[in-house]
Amino acid sequence: MRNRGCMSAGTIGIALLVIGAILFFWGKNGYNNFVGKEQTVNTKWSNVETVYQKRANLIPNLERTVKSYSKFEQETLTKVIEARSKATSVNIDPTNMTEADMAKFQAAQGELSGALSRLMAVVEQYPNLKADQQYINFQREYTAIENSIRAETVNYNEAAQDYNTTIKTFPNNILANFTNFKEKPYFKAAAGAEKAPEVFTN
Repeated sequence: MRNRGCMSAGTIGIALLVIGAILFFWGKNGYNNFVGKEQTVNTKWSNVETVYQKRANLIPNLERTVKSYSKFEQETLTKVIEARSKATSVNIDPTNMTEADMAKFQAAQGELSGALSRLMAVVEQYPNLKADQQYINFQREYTAIENSIRAETVNYNEAAQDYNTTIKTFPNNILANFTNFKEKPYFKAAAGAEKAPEVFTN
């Protein structure tokens, strides 16, 4: 009887060790998987910030070009400059980003997009400015960057979806909650965002 008891205790001990090892390796692999996917999301977010910054960097050249035409509406240009300042002041930490953070970022960038669209619509009334080589160069770069913005935001959303699905799927959600991995917000598409810019005419 005593031997049976010892064997039973030994068997239980081995079973507990096996279960513990399984849980350890599952937890380690799951945690490392979360880290890898979160790093991918952070990288995609960095790419998004880069293309938006490239767009902001175009504006000083646009400002100099437009200012050379003394009759151009200064108020319209001022609104672009103010919107650029606001957009570049919004800094988001991708490791702790919330829906509110994303909404604030998108609102600021959307305000700049609107101001630029209004300015470029006004430029259509100034044939000489419209034909200026510096402005033509801006048009070309702006269109390319807007296309890049759409591509990078899609890439970010895809990475965020992959990460979110992983941490919300059972039993990963238990580990994610325990290790404080949180869901990432998505870019919300604005109306017409799927279309290329049509602010320029020939």
